[in-house]
Amino acid sequence: MHDVLIVGSGPAGVCLAAACGAAGLDVAVLTPDETLPWGNTYGVWLDELDDPALLATLGPRWDDVRVIAGGTTIALGRSYGWFDNDALQRELHRRAAENQVIWYRGSAASIDSAGGGARVVTHEGPTFAARVVVDATGHQPALLRRPLGPRVAWQAAYGVVGQIRDMPVPAGAAVFMDYRPATGARGGRERTPTFLYAMDLGAGRGFVEETSLAAAPAVGFDVLQQRLEARLAQAGATIDATEHIERCLFPMNGGIPERDGCLIGFGAAAGMVHPASGFLVGAALRRAPRVARVLAAVFEAGVSAEQAASAAWQAVWPPDQRRRLALYEFGLAALLRMNQATLSAFFAAFFRLPSTRWREFLSDRGTAATVAGTMLRLFVVAPLGVKLVLMLTAFREWPLLLRALRGT
Repeated sequence: MHDVLIVGSGPAGVCLAAACGAAGLDVAVLTPDETLPWGNTYGVWLDELDDPALLATLGPRWDDVRVIAGGTTIALGRSYGWFDNDALQRELHRRAAENQVIWYRGSAASIDSAGGGARVVTHEGPTFAARVVVDATGHQPALLRRPLGPRVAWQAAYGVVGQIRDMPVPAGAAVFMDYRPATGARGGRERTPTFLYAMDLGAGRGFVEETSLAAAPAVGFDVLQQRLEARLAQAGATIDATEHIERCLFPMNGGIPERDGCLIGFGAAAGMVHPASGFLVGAALRRAPRVARVLAAVFEAGVSAEQAASAAWQAVWPPDQRRRLALYEFGLAALLRMNQATLSAFFAAFFRLPSTRWREFLSDRGTAATVAGTMLRLFVVAPLGVKLVLMLTAFREWPLLLRALRGT
């Protein structure tokens, strides 16, 4: 019986496996294929990488990062980068190997309680036992019960990497959000706000993506593609060659699943997607060592497997971060009520706040108190239309504010 069995081999699962191995635990990973490449682009603010060695796993980086909202361009003054997925995967696998992490091939079908731990049954037949099992299989987890209700807000994006003539961003720059409307777009749900996320990659290459930050129901990829094409035509840009098409769809407010005996979650399966940005990988890299240290300490103390799982779950979701999540979900509920113009005005006011405010708000480092303080500061400086939406949301979504006070 292993100390920890991690189900899933995406960035969250592998970084936790490496961290648990480094903490001296006996760790195994169950996955259909640990060699499968990580396909999506993973962005990170460079000042949020606590581990300096991971800077070497970054690909393109941008010091000139901008937001276009409310009729103005705002220079953020903060460096941003993409992970080189192959480099990140190699580095985390190297750390896992260095710390004797064991790999099992298979897909989890069910989990049963066992003496002093749990046993995972695979679709292929073999079973694997551990004192604590971690589901890290994404927003549709294999083992955790995480039902997505009717009010789930989805982030959706359609993007293209390729040779792009007359990129709609300056050379060497990145546009984090461009909330100018994409005029001339066809398709339904015209009132649902979307924005352009675009990066110059040099040598005539670029990345352009039309993104719906949050919508319920989700905006379709066909609508996003039409808006992106209309936006590029409007800017006089042309895609001469397509290297990669990216389609992303995931819930922003799926909630925190309940711990089940010796089973906990990590990454998207645990609801760790940032409800204000959709970011995840940076938070997983940051929280993994904390969870590993807690597990090593409680196992050393000789507690039961279920007590160890409870302590680890508290490390994934301590009370203050639960309160913070409820505040973020309140903010997300407000964004869902905004049209393109109001949301553009909202982000113009948000990014004009002191940079320490919005940086902490978009990070995994903030406390519930600092998030609440930023929300209040934003309400004071926001235009009247934004204020009205925020007040209506407070009236309609008071249970979220109550959760934030309770930390439940």
